[in-house]
Amino acid sequence: MRISKDTINSMQLTLVALVTLSLWSVGCQTAAEANRVDPLQARSTLEAVLTSWQQGDSIDSWVSKQPQVVVQDLDWKAGYKLKSFEILEQGEAVDANLFCKVKLTLDDTSSKQSIQTVTYIVGTSPVRTVFRSLAP
Repeated sequence: MRISKDTINSMQLTLVALVTLSLWSVGCQTAAEANRVDPLQARSTLEAVLTSWQQGDSIDSWVSKQPQVVVQDLDWKAGYKLKSFEILEQGEAVDANLFCKVKLTLDDTSSKQSIQTVTYIVGTSPVRTVFRSLAP
């Protein structure tokens, strides 16, 4: 049986792709393990960020605070006011993030009140982050 150059080149390309993918996935696992979330610190950070919103601070104020926290919440950014919040659970730690369900009572820009249950994704390393999940 004779193998063509095209077949050999295709096999080499496939092998290179598999090796690259394997190395990449090992690197991701190492990064997740190295930056494993600290659940107590994550929950404390989430509570501090939400309290800050409730007190009327701007979302951008967290850039200059110590410790600095990167915060993303589209309603906060849009000017909604947080009237109250309730962290509904201890959260689920998955690698570098803590996933926490929170009940929010919000006033939109026309003072119309809404109650939402949302999920926040909180990281503690290498930087502190609080991101509101786009999915519930």
